Amino acid sequence: MLLKEHTMRHRLSVLLTSIPCLLIMLTLAPTIQAPLVASASQPIKPLKVWWGSASWYGPTFEGRTTANGEIYDMTASTAAHPDLPFGSMVRLINTRNGHSAVVRINDRGPFVDGRNIDVSYHAAEKLGILSRGVAKVRMELLEVPKRH
Repeated sequence: MLLKEHTMRHRLSVLLTSIPCLLIMLTLAPTIQAPLVASASQPIKPLKVWWGSASWYGPTFEGRTTANGEIYDMTASTAAHPDLPFGSMVRLINTRNGHSAVVRINDRGPFVDGRNIDVSYHAAEKLGILSRGVAKVRMELLEVPKRH
């Protein structure tokens, strides 16, 4: 009997101490801004779509400064584009195998005729273009950074 009474007192104590926390959460919940997340049933609609040729650059450039001042990291999902604003997010889809990668523009290039975008080693791996070096891709501009 004592054990049962002790257990009930403990449960009541836990309940009473959790009520203030619950009230605070309910008060603050409407003011919290949740990040925008796209569901699988509603994919992000691109701002612009075009096709071109993608190549990749890797170990030779590792540690060098990119055009926007960052240090090139071949394991990051970044890319070089001739004129998209730095920070733009682009989804690339390999038209041959359907593999895709989302990259952030942080550099200028490519500097080879006929190529439209240079991607990092990591992005090239995701696209499945490491061995071929170049691939035809669908490019989808997802986001352009806001100007301050």
